Amino acid sequence: MIGLICRKKGMSAVFDDSGRHTPVTVLEVGPCPVVQVKTLEVDRYNALQLGFDPVRPKLANRPRTGHFKRAKVEPHRILREFRNFTGEHKPGDVLQVDLFKPGDLVNVTGVSKGRGFAGVIKRHGFSRPGQTHGTHEAFRGPGSIGAASFPARVWPGQKMPGRMGGKRFTVKNLVVIKVDPDSGLMMVKGAVPGAPGGIVNIRKVG
Repeated sequence: MIGLICRKKGMSAVFDDSGRHTPVTVLEVGPCPVVQVKTLEVDRYNALQLGFDPVRPKLANRPRTGHFKRAKVEPHRILREFRNFTGEHKPGDVLQVDLFKPGDLVNVTGVSKGRGFAGVIKRHGFSRPGQTHGTHEAFRGPGSIGAASFPARVWPGQKMPGRMGGKRFTVKNLVVIKVDPDSGLMMVKGAVPGAPGGIVNIRKVG
């Protein structure tokens, strides 16, 4: 599996030769230096630990500084692991956006936008009750959440008001539309989780 760390820049659109409109998300992919190579013999699983977004050395604490120093890599703000990485790599190698090409299918994982506390209409798409025939004091409520005699409790998993968003989410099988190695940018079809500026992981399918 091939994967990298990237930053969501925002959404845009592209048009093909026939004028067809395609919404895309622009991602700033890498560069991601290899900080540590984990092996089955030592760590009991295979993975590459990658860094993203370099920071000034004085902003990194001593344990993190030593960890990057062993790999001969300057400190980075983000550290992520990608298991079962394809190819042979060693600490210090720098992985770029050119690992992907147009037409590839990718999975993008990020944290969705936090919407705060939301009711059932916004959170679950419930409909409002009729605005006539005696409706009063409950215009956006969930209605009945359980019978009285049986089960005499609320079933687990009942859709209720609560915190909405802010959860780790993966969008699968997005098509890579364009890759620009010079600027480190990539366009994928559709939307990905999170707000502009958020950190996401991108993995090639297959």
